[in-house]
Amino acid sequence: MDFENKILSREIQENLYATHKTLSTAESCTGGRVAEAIIAVPGASDYFKGGIICYTDEIKQRLLHVDPALIAEHTAVSEQVARAMVKGAVETMGTDYAVAITGVAGPGGGTKEIPVGTIWLACGDAEHQVTELLTHDSGRDVNLANATFKVLQLLIQFLKEYNPHAAENYNK
Repeated sequence: MDFENKILSREIQENLYATHKTLSTAESCTGGRVAEAIIAVPGASDYFKGGIICYTDEIKQRLLHVDPALIAEHTAVSEQVARAMVKGAVETMGTDYAVAITGVAGPGGGTKEIPVGTIWLACGDAEHQVTELLTHDSGRDVNLANATFKVLQLLIQFLKEYNPHAAENYNK
């Protein structure tokens, strides 16, 4: 999927560079893979400010300002927490947009309620976030690769819908 990720990253780059918007990441289970995919394209420093690897609830709370009550009520692997991670990354990193991932990649760590392969993807800005839930367990490496690829696709969809100049860039 590296080649496919690079194609998606190039499309993200074209949009963000042309519209002078910035991006950050907040990654739990993917541990920096999304940031790695984004910076694989030369010139990413023009729009990518950085990422936070928030593998624990403590870091989600301290650096991304995710409310502990939200985690207690919904768990860290939830749509609500993924949305809060986007908002927190936008605020903490001072970016226009952010991408967030939280989940259980495996092989362990799953429960009956949240089995291995459950991964929430989110992207957006402070006001609008879009999310997607992955639920298929194909093994840790594939789960992580799939989550990275899918969140890049989700970001492109978000940019097309919410970035006012995105349509112009995608119709070139």
